[in-house]
Amino acid sequence: MADLQTFTTRNRRTDYNGDEPFVPAPVTRFAGAELKAAPAPLPSTPPGPFGDLSRAPASEILRIVERVTKGQPNPGRRRTAVRRIFSVLEEMPGGTWQEKWQASGFDDEGAESVRVLAREGDRVDSADLIAGIKLAFCLRVIRPSISGFRANKFRDYPQRFRELQPDPMLEKFFAAADAFDVHHMHRVRAKFDLTAALTTQGIALEDLTPSALLHFGMESKRLGVTHGSKAGATRFAGLGTWQVLHQMGHFPPGTPPTLRAYVYRGQLTVTQLVDRYPIQHQGVRQLLIDYLTRRRAGTDYTTITALARQLANTFWAKIEKINPGQQDLALSPEVYDQWREAIKRWDRDERRTRADDSGILLAVRALYLDLHSWAIDEPEQWAQWVVPCPIRPKELKGFAKRKREIHQRMSDRIRVRQPLLPTLVAHVEGRYEHLTGLLKKARVVELGAIFEHAGHPYRRTDSDRDRTWAKSQDEPPVRVTDEDGQVLNVTLAEDTAFWEWAGLEILRHSGIRVEELCELTHLSIRQYRRPNDEVIALLVIAPSKSERERVIPMSADLFHAVAQIIRRLTPDGRPVRLLNRYDPHEKTWSEPMPFLMQRQNGTQRSVISPTTFIHMFARSCEELAETHRAFADMTFTPHDFRRLFATEIVNGGLPIHIGAALLGHLNLQTLQGYVAVFAEDIVANYQRFLNHRRSLRPEIEYPEVTPEEWADFEEHFDKRKVELGNCARPYGTPCNHEHACIRCPMLQVNPKMLPRLAEIEKDLLLRRKRAQEEHWLGEVEGIDSTLTFLRAKQAEAARLTKRPTTDLGIPRPRPEEIQ
Repeated sequence: MADLQTFTTRNRRTDYNGDEPFVPAPVTRFAGAELKAAPAPLPSTPPGPFGDLSRAPASEILRIVERVTKGQPNPGRRRTAVRRIFSVLEEMPGGTWQEKWQASGFDDEGAESVRVLAREGDRVDSADLIAGIKLAFCLRVIRPSISGFRANKFRDYPQRFRELQPDPMLEKFFAAADAFDVHHMHRVRAKFDLTAALTTQGIALEDLTPSALLHFGMESKRLGVTHGSKAGATRFAGLGTWQVLHQMGHFPPGTPPTLRAYVYRGQLTVTQLVDRYPIQHQGVRQLLIDYLTRRRAGTDYTTITALARQLANTFWAKIEKINPGQQDLALSPEVYDQWREAIKRWDRDERRTRADDSGILLAVRALYLDLHSWAIDEPEQWAQWVVPCPIRPKELKGFAKRKREIHQRMSDRIRVRQPLLPTLVAHVEGRYEHLTGLLKKARVVELGAIFEHAGHPYRRTDSDRDRTWAKSQDEPPVRVTDEDGQVLNVTLAEDTAFWEWAGLEILRHSGIRVEELCELTHLSIRQYRRPNDEVIALLVIAPSKSERERVIPMSADLFHAVAQIIRRLTPDGRPVRLLNRYDPHEKTWSEPMPFLMQRQNGTQRSVISPTTFIHMFARSCEELAETHRAFADMTFTPHDFRRLFATEIVNGGLPIHIGAALLGHLNLQTLQGYVAVFAEDIVANYQRFLNHRRSLRPEIEYPEVTPEEWADFEEHFDKRKVELGNCARPYGTPCNHEHACIRCPMLQVNPKMLPRLAEIEKDLLLRRKRAQEEHWLGEVEGIDSTLTFLRAKQAEAARLTKRPTTDLGIPRPRPEEIQ
C-alpha cells in the first residue's frame, strides 16, 4: 500500500463505486438538454421555392435546375450532375424522392458523399456532383439527415440557399448576421448552421423554435460534425445562430440569450440531489430528503450539495452495501467499524485514501444530533429515527491537531513557492511581451513573407484560409511558421498570454479569490479624490464567500493590469460588453454585466472560468519545468497567490486586522492560517497595535471621526511622498526601517527617478571602493546589501516604464440606465 494516493473532498472526481448496476443521474451542465431538444414538426405544406417537388418527375426537376443555373459557370455540367444523381435515385424503392434518398444509403450515419457517383474519364467530376446535390437540397426536393447533409462538403451553401428561398425572414437574418459583432468566420458559421438546420428539418425560418435549433446543435455535437470545430464532438453547433436570432427577437420572450444558457441544468432540487445515489430503503431516502430540505433554508447550494453527497452516498449508500438489510439508523459496532474502514478508501482498487475524514464524521454526527433536538418539537416526524449516535466523541478528538497539520502543510507549500514566484512572473510576462511584439511585426508583413523577431526567423503563412481571412476581415488572424516548421496562431496565442498575465497580476497584487477575479466588472473600479485633487484608485470586490463587500486600494501594478484589461475591452471607445456569467458553484446565471475577464471564445463571447486560469498556470509551470528543476511536479494555483499575498503584507508590517479586512476574512485566525510566518512575529505586531490603540482612547469609547483626525488621515498621504517615489506603509503605522528607503520593501519607485537611482548606485560603488581600500569589511557588507535592494528597485521601475498606466476615469451610467 506504499503507493496510496490521498485526496480530499475538493479533488473528488466521482461519487459512486459500488458493485451493483447503478447509473446515477447525469450531473453535467447539459444534463437537461435532451429533454428540451426536439426537431420541429414537419409543416403540412413543405416550404419550397417551386412548390412541392417530392413526387415531381425528374424531367421537371431538370427544367427547374436549368432555370436556376442560367448565367452561372458550367451550367451544362451542373445539369448533367443532377441528372446522374436522380437517375441513381430513380432505381431505389419508394414513392417519393425523400424515400428513395433514404433507401440509397446516402442518408445513413457514416455514409459516403455523392462523390462516389463520379466516373473515371467523365466530364462531370466530384465537384459537379456536390453542386448538384446542393441544388436538390436548396430546392427542397430532398430533406437530408444531418449526417447525410454533412457528408458532402459544400462551398458557400448559405448564399445559394438564400438565393433560392423566397423568405423575407431569411433576408432579415442574413442582414443581422452581417452586423453581428464577431469575426467574419463566425458570421459565416452562423449562416451555415441556420441554413443547415432549416434544410435537415424541412422547415421555414418562422418554424424554427429554440428546441429545434437545440436539436440540430446536439445532433451535430453527437456526430462530431460541428462546423469549424476540430473536435466536433465537444462543441454545440448553432451558437452564433442562436445569438443572432435572439437579437432579432425571433425566439419567445424569456428565452436565454445564448444556447448554453438554455441547456444548462441549473440547480437540482433536494430530491434530485439525493436520488443521484443508490439508496434502497425508501424510508431513509425520504428522511434524508426531509432533513436536507430543512437544512437548505439556512445554507447555500454548494454546501447542501456537498452535504447530500456525504449523507446519501458516503454514509448511507455504503452502509447498505455493507449491510443490505439495514432498516434504521441504529448501526451495530461491526457495521460501523466496517463503514469507518470503507470511507478511508475511495476507489475499487483501494489505491487512493482520504487525507482527512473528519468532515464526513461531523456531517453524520450532526444528522444524529439534529434528529435528537428536532424530535422534541416535532416528534411525529423525527422521533422514529432517533437512535444513539454511533460516532464516539473520542473519534473527533484531535481535530485541532489535524487543523494545525493542515496549516503546516500549507505553510510549507507557500515557503516552497515564494522564492519561485518571480521566475513564474518573469516567464508569463516575457511570453506575453514576446507574442505581443511578434503579432505587431507579423501583422504588417505580406502573406508568405519572411521576417525576423527577437533573433529568430518566421514566415507568415499563405494558405487558402489565410487569403480568405485577409479578404474578408479588417484584422484577420495572424499565423506564422517558426524555424522548426511549427505553425503558430499568433493572434490566439497572444490573447491567451494576455489573459494569463492579467489574471496572474491581479491575483498576486490583490489577494482576491479566483471566483472574485472572474466576477470583477467595470463598475468594480472606483476612485477617491482628495481635496488636493490626488486620486486614489479603489477596487470593489463583490460579496462572495463571506457575503461581505470590501474595498481594496490599488497599487500601481494592480491598477496597470486593470487598465490594460479595459484598454483591450474598449477599442475605439466602445463600452465593455454586457454578458451573463454562469456560476459553476451555485449553478445560476448572473444578470448582464460588464465583466472584465471576458474574451471571445469561438462564436461566443464569454467570461473566463476559474478552471481556465488553473489550467493556464499549470501549463506555465510545465513549460518552466523543462529548464527549472524546481518546477518539476509542482503547480501554482490561484489560491497560492492569495496566500503569498497574505504572507507578503504581514511580513511587510501591515497590522493583521487590516490584512484580514483586505482578504475578506471575518476572523483574524483565518488570516493566520494563510500566513507562512512565525507566530511570535504576528502576536508581537498585533499586541503592539492594540497597545497603541488603547493608549489613544478608552476601550468603551469610539466617537465619530473629528475634523482633526480626518485632517491627520489626509496628511498621512502627503507624508508618504519621498524623493524616489511613494511609501506604501498603511495609515497609522510608523516607518519601521528608520527611513532607509532603498532597503524598504514598501517603497514604490517612480519610474521618472531612474536617473537618480543611477546616481545613487554610482555613489555607492565609490563608497564601496573606498571601504575596500580601507579594509572596512562591515561597511562593504552593508553597501553590498544596499546595492542589492537598489538594483531590484531599478529593475522594477524599468519594467513599469515599458507599460505606462492609463487614466480610466469613472464608469458612467448608460443612457438607458439614466432613463
